[in-house]
Amino acid sequence: MAPTEVVFFNGHKMPIVGLGTWQSNEADVAKALDAALEAGYRHIDTAYLYQNEAAIGRTLRKWFDSGKLKREDLFIVTKLPLIGNKAECVEKYLKRSLTSLQLRYVDLYLIHHPVGLLEKGEELWPTSEDGNLMVDNNTDHLNLWKAMEAQVDAGRARSIGLSNFSSRQVKRIVQNCRIQPANLQIELHVYFQQRELAAFCRALDISVCAYAPLGSPGLVEFLKNRGTDTSSVPSLSPMSDPVVKKIAQKHKRTPAQVLLRHIIERGIVVIPKSINPNRIKENINIFDFELTEEDEQELNALEKGSAARMFSDRAANRFLGHPENPFADRY
Repeated sequence: MAPTEVVFFNGHKMPIVGLGTWQSNEADVAKALDAALEAGYRHIDTAYLYQNEAAIGRTLRKWFDSGKLKREDLFIVTKLPLIGNKAECVEKYLKRSLTSLQLRYVDLYLIHHPVGLLEKGEELWPTSEDGNLMVDNNTDHLNLWKAMEAQVDAGRARSIGLSNFSSRQVKRIVQNCRIQPANLQIELHVYFQQRELAAFCRALDISVCAYAPLGSPGLVEFLKNRGTDTSSVPSLSPMSDPVVKKIAQKHKRTPAQVLLRHIIERGIVVIPKSINPNRIKENINIFDFELTEEDEQELNALEKGSAARMFSDRAANRFLGHPENPFADRY
């Protein structure tokens, strides 16, 4: 049986299926959120970087004002942008997110990435005159984490966590923290199952959330729009994998439902992104069937390891040599 939620070390509960909102513009995200809330989603994942928090906030306000939902019914996640990876910036960016979301607190606040960028006006991906990303080589995770802990003390975040951090980076924070990370959000899908990192987190009572649980069909276009060379991006389509399609047919389910079920049966949270109301509904309708042991073995065998990492290698070539480049670590 797959759980419907994960319980953090502090007792707070995170629904195991959430709505991902990366690459959803304001109009799309409002429609997607309406469809998701109607379908029973109670976990919404966003980030300052996604530039859609205001539209999410307006939609949430509409639902709260209608009396259909109360704030405490929902689990809202947002993230500190890379340009905010300094202790003195954390409160500023969280307050901005809360203002956009029209909330007094978020349920989970994550450091979006271990590598910080220098601030340059309001640019999210600041570049120097030569066109290179303005990387901050002095990112101090321990000071940064103290500022994250202060947001819990102030009541602006119920729990705090990390995203895209390696085991080495997680361990350093755990060994020096006052409030431990509640969650680590990482790329995780059937081709890149992250078994070592997930086991490492489990041993430390840190929950794991899988982004890109279905692969990421929009990644190449996103990178091209940012002028990034995409020739090294692996061309992967888990939903069209013959094994996945065969298992889906057997259970009379969609490939997406099989892929998501495979992850949540490991006790890992999933945040599939969609703006299609039917797919949004299908993606949460995964609690009334179970994969067989044979299914599990066949899906486990699709593992390709770090060769199937779709994100980050593209960023890593800009972060090469950075002391906090997480992709230099084995897991």
